[in-house]
Amino acid sequence: MRYLSFLLSLGLLCLLSAAQPGFTAGLASLSNADTVGGLKDALAQGASKAVSQLGAAGGFLDNAKVRIPLPDSLRKIERGLKFMGMGDEADQLVTSMNHAAEMAVKEASPILVDAVKKMSIQDAEGILTGGDTAATDYFRKTTSDTLTKKFLPIVQQATAKVQLAGQYNELAGQGEKLGLVKSDDANIDSYVTRKALDGLFLVIGEQEKAMRKDPVGAATGLARKVFSAL
Repeated sequence: MRYLSFLLSLGLLCLLSAAQPGFTAGLASLSNADTVGGLKDALAQGASKAVSQLGAAGGFLDNAKVRIPLPDSLRKIERGLKFMGMGDEADQLVTSMNHAAEMAVKEASPILVDAVKKMSIQDAEGILTGGDTAATDYFRKTTSDTLTKKFLPIVQQATAKVQLAGQYNELAGQGEKLGLVKSDDANIDSYVTRKALDGLFLVIGEQEKAMRKDPVGAATGLARKVFSAL
């Protein structure tokens, strides 16, 4: 606790006192425990809202910001697929990919909460003094690998029901070897998993920006106190 007091009271407040006196005075009015506790509360709130939003029916499919399109290599021949009477299969694949992302994101909460619990004092300082998405960047850094491992089998189970997905994987794999398809797009399941993560962090970032801009309207409890002090 003495180290925490030193870091937050001297390292953070003294560092910013000359440039941002209002910021300093605001945080100084809170105890160290409240500052760190409020920050963790804010992270948990933002993550929870993002998971609830994206995990709902149509969370990806009906949101233009995160909707997952066909991979670029398949989009180039989408008109050809429709011309050959495979338009329904292409549409089914898009729907399946987005529903898979919704189901995968529902499993993100425990992993995000665990990242909050493991947040160090240095992490807290970086988030408090960082940019509008410093907390989101922390989540991306600490959870991406674990979330990928969690999401991938869920996505695989969903896309396996769509015949075009298997056909695409086979053709794209061959195309990758010939340098015709980017490695990131060579497997539909890896592609959807990556896009699901991108969508999750995008929405968490939106929640963080809203909380920083309007703590009273976007946050509750200690989180509101901390971000109001900023």
